[in-house]
Amino acid sequence: MDLAAGFDIGGTQIKFGLVDDKGKVFFKGTRTTPLELQALGETLENIWNEMKKRAGRRRILAAGFGFPGIFSPEKEIIVQSPNFPALDGFPLRPFLRKYFELPFYLDNDANLAAYGEWSLMDRKKPESLVFLTLGTGVGSGIILEGKIWHGQAGFAAEIGHITVNPEGERCHCGNLGCLETEVSARALVRNYLDALKKKEKTMARGITARDITLLARKGDGAARKSFERAGYFLGIGLGIIINVLNPEIIVVGGGVMAAGNLLLKPALKEARKRCFRAAFISTRIRRARLGNEAGFIGASFFARERLKSA
Repeated sequence: MDLAAGFDIGGTQIKFGLVDDKGKVFFKGTRTTPLELQALGETLENIWNEMKKRAGRRRILAAGFGFPGIFSPEKEIIVQSPNFPALDGFPLRPFLRKYFELPFYLDNDANLAAYGEWSLMDRKKPESLVFLTLGTGVGSGIILEGKIWHGQAGFAAEIGHITVNPEGERCHCGNLGCLETEVSARALVRNYLDALKKKEKTMARGITARDITLLARKGDGAARKSFERAGYFLGIGLGIIINVLNPEIIVVGGGVMAAGNLLLKPALKEARKRCFRAAFISTRIRRARLGNEAGFIGASFFARERLKSA
């Protein structure tokens, strides 16, 4: 059984795994992402050495790497990474070649998560898929006719940075009111704190999006308001996607989607208002199936495909 290695390098965590050609995960793990590049290289080298030991006699054909930020396929650099600025303009291939002796391939992390979701769909694969991952930021990828859609210069599918609230907060990308500023984990925390009284805010210091999800499930009013606001803006974003692309399916994943219908229900309600009725009905919207494994599974399938093409 031949394996492929996948690496999903996020702003806070590296998720990685060895995956076979059916999508079965043979080995997986996570590490904290070092935000200094030399330390990142050393961490990746340690992971790779562990992978080779775990593989034993099984051959690892290739590796795929998903990096956060706007990726240029031609130059193989991250042009801008709002949540990992040390990567901006950094030459990735020579950096990784120091640590990896096998063929490897690079892309944006959310593009590869989209590719992972598409690759493991049970039924006839859709011709068009849009993937959103809601977490520390908002990543996205578009699959058209079985291929990642990169756009003219590689910068397509930055849906997390469409404007949904012109009066909103400054995003790390420099824009105001991006989708990312309204539906990410940070946005949920901000919404929750804004709904509290002054004394309550002091007590809620250090609260996380996961905490807010648990509170909302117990009926906490401020927590539910936080999800209603985030769902409203997510719905605006979904409406834009549907009206512009009318994709066959939109898949929504990431850590924030652990909240399920707390977020998705108000989002669908708002999206329905903002779309042509026929367009809304023709687009399926559902939760991601691969969870936090989508990125590294997609990276492994991407590496296999690119190796075949080469």
